[in-house]
Amino acid sequence: MNFITVDSWDDQLWQDASPLYMEAFGDKGAKPLKVIKNMFAQGIAELHVAYRESTAIGMALTGKLARERIVIIDYLAIAPKEQSHGLGKSFVDYLKQKAKDEGYGRIIIEAEAEETADNSRRIHFWQSCGFHLTEYVHHYIWVPEPYLAMHLPLRADLKKITGEELFVYFNLFHQLSFRRFS
Repeated sequence: MNFITVDSWDDQLWQDASPLYMEAFGDKGAKPLKVIKNMFAQGIAELHVAYRESTAIGMALTGKLARERIVIIDYLAIAPKEQSHGLGKSFVDYLKQKAKDEGYGRIIIEAEAEETADNSRRIHFWQSCGFHLTEYVHHYIWVPEPYLAMHLPLRADLKKITGEELFVYFNLFHQLSFRRFS
């Protein structure tokens, strides 16, 4: 599996990633393309695409809060026929190493809090990648579903962090992402 990462908008790479993104998130909270492009214009996004030969088999859209030294995995998708073969974990390992190499201290994600089999499976996946689940349940005003925060410390010297503290970072990231559109 080969990875390509860009921190500026790339139409060709998005064409490769978009079918995976839309299949996984199209009806479940996908950001509109204009917002994603705005994230790149703001300098807070990276697009990562995993390939097997010339076929895109995975994608991730990450956000960076450089001053806070935090990476946010906003979206991660693996092609359905490629799932359950360790590719998701390999993708997370790639993102983890990249963040460490760039001096980031923590990777964070939001997980849907509603107790369903799919949500439990997703949380278990992130835990198997080393992420810690926090107890705080956050309710956004613009989406109906509640969320939990998960985090992966990349350095041993980081202080313990709460879900409430993590959602301060998520809120900052969302504000930056939608800045031009509010």
